[in-house]
Amino acid sequence: MRVKSIFVALFVTIFALSASAQAPSAAQNELAKYITDNYTKREVMIPVRDGIKLFTAIYEPKDKSQKYPMLLNRTPYTVGPYGADKFKTSLGPDALFAKEGYIFVYQDVRGKTISEGEFQDVRPDIANTDKTKIDESTDTYDTIDWLVKNVDNNNGRVGTYGISYPGFYTSAGSIDSHPALKACSPQAPVSDWFHGDDMHHNGALFLTQNFSFFTSFGQYRPTPNSDFKYLKPWTGPQPSDAYNYFLKAGGLKEIADEYEKNMGVRIKFWDEMMQHPNYDQFWKDRNILPKLKNIGCATMTVGGWYDNEDLYGALKTYQHIEKQNPGIFNVLVVGPWDHGGWSRNDGDWLGTAYFGQKTGEYYRANLEVPFFNHFLKDKGDISAIKEVNLFDTGSNEWRGLSDYEPTTSTDTALYLTEKGGLSFKAPANAPGYNEYVSDPSKPVPYTQKITQNYPRDFMTEDQRFAAGRPDVLVYQSDVLTEDITVAGDIKPSLVVSSSGTDSDFVVKLIDVFPDNYRYPEGQRPPQSSAWSVFQPGGYQMLLRGEPMPARFRDGFEKGVALTPNKPTKLAFTMPGVMHTFKKGHRIMVQIQSTWFPLVARNPQKFVPNYKVTTAADFRSATQRIYTGGKNTSAIILPILKK
Repeated sequence: MRVKSIFVALFVTIFALSASAQAPSAAQNELAKYITDNYTKREVMIPVRDGIKLFTAIYEPKDKSQKYPMLLNRTPYTVGPYGADKFKTSLGPDALFAKEGYIFVYQDVRGKTISEGEFQDVRPDIANTDKTKIDESTDTYDTIDWLVKNVDNNNGRVGTYGISYPGFYTSAGSIDSHPALKACSPQAPVSDWFHGDDMHHNGALFLTQNFSFFTSFGQYRPTPNSDFKYLKPWTGPQPSDAYNYFLKAGGLKEIADEYEKNMGVRIKFWDEMMQHPNYDQFWKDRNILPKLKNIGCATMTVGGWYDNEDLYGALKTYQHIEKQNPGIFNVLVVGPWDHGGWSRNDGDWLGTAYFGQKTGEYYRANLEVPFFNHFLKDKGDISAIKEVNLFDTGSNEWRGLSDYEPTTSTDTALYLTEKGGLSFKAPANAPGYNEYVSDPSKPVPYTQKITQNYPRDFMTEDQRFAAGRPDVLVYQSDVLTEDITVAGDIKPSLVVSSSGTDSDFVVKLIDVFPDNYRYPEGQRPPQSSAWSVFQPGGYQMLLRGEPMPARFRDGFEKGVALTPNKPTKLAFTMPGVMHTFKKGHRIMVQIQSTWFPLVARNPQKFVPNYKVTTAADFRSATQRIYTGGKNTSAIILPILKK
């Protein structure tokens, strides 16, 4: 999901990942002209097995001297511009593809824009034992079958790709693959909206981005159309500060009512989410991961280390396809990118973090284009594509591994000490604890920027603004005397207590740069994403942050109350990193109970459904993190052996 504003429903602009707010560059204008000069476009309605017809735009090379493979993108966002004489200004996964020689196909998924049928969010995959029943796999299969039989000059091979929600349609469409589907690339694919993608992380609702997303996307489309006039505008106040807006709005019940109050409509899926606080059948049906089977095509899953929305989906999609489809070509690529950043950005900067090379350009030229060319055209060298291709965000280099969690990594406990330290040696001191008061009326902000929604570079933001708050615990290692490389998932293993009966615990892993650190000569953060006054010395660079609701400590299917002030084990898994903490740096862990308004506030008292709470339900709570003795807390890091 790509969103620009909480309150304004700019549907096309919000979701077209390639869109730019700036005037087109000379290169963009040249590419747009090349497309109109070298392609024809036609629009068709492709029938699928239950009789529904799906709107599809087909761009075909004018040169008929050879046969071409097809690249298919299925999207719920729009395949515009509409009209046979109106052309996209770029074709394929990135700007390099228009001149590579493909037939490009774009399709509105069932129930969206001009396609017929009813839309269903993350439509559950079915067993396909009844050939009249449909899901996204069957719609993809039927579309490919029609294309290879009805598009002239195709070579009988099809590739699919998509970022974010279209990434879901890519991975879902590879299940029970059509024989002509030879390559697919799910990129930041939605996979599991309860555990780690978009809507929830460990069951905690991600508020800001999703409230904005459903403001337009969640409105019901009464009939197929491409003008979006059915969208009800936001008529309420449009403040510039999301932190204060959601603070005043109240609890999740009151926030859900904001849609009706300010647009005159209820958002169906939002209301459904509010009625399903636990990992019940509603969410299990919408988890695509265990259903990623019978995939016969080469697969390259792509993600970004700083993708707040769907890093989980990229990592888990690769892992499940690998486990459930032995023998296929299945690889993973993760770089230092925000959501979809690999498709459009240079990739050398994200906010105040500098990565030393143009990683986006490298990926597009050396990984993405060769992947599709090789499997669809028998052309190109894929020797640069390893099983697992991870960019190390500390040493600033690409690493090729044999597995996402390599056998050369060792899970190593980094212990929290009572005096705010981190040590690889278990604390020898007597049991102790650190405590803070979490007050939902004064929640810890996730960014120091004043923003309507969320800045994508908050994932690398300097955490010094949070470190000084009394409701944030800070643990820091000594200065490192050697490099330490972490490769894989992070596993907090905490012992906590609360004076309340429920609480979230947010864990952040941070790289602390030396006080004398400076950017390389001639390098400075882009002005569009960082302040010119930023000083990199002492930079507390966020690597990963994740909330864990204590109510789900024993499983996600049922919430369980905390016993006030009783030490309780809280262990969970955070999406991983590939990061080298360099010699002279420090490792830092911050722990807090709010991360607002990115994460909806926990009322800090247990109720069976926290999503129908109001501001009156909020309670302050004293939180403790225990250190030493049998209740010692640690962060388990997968450290790469030398």
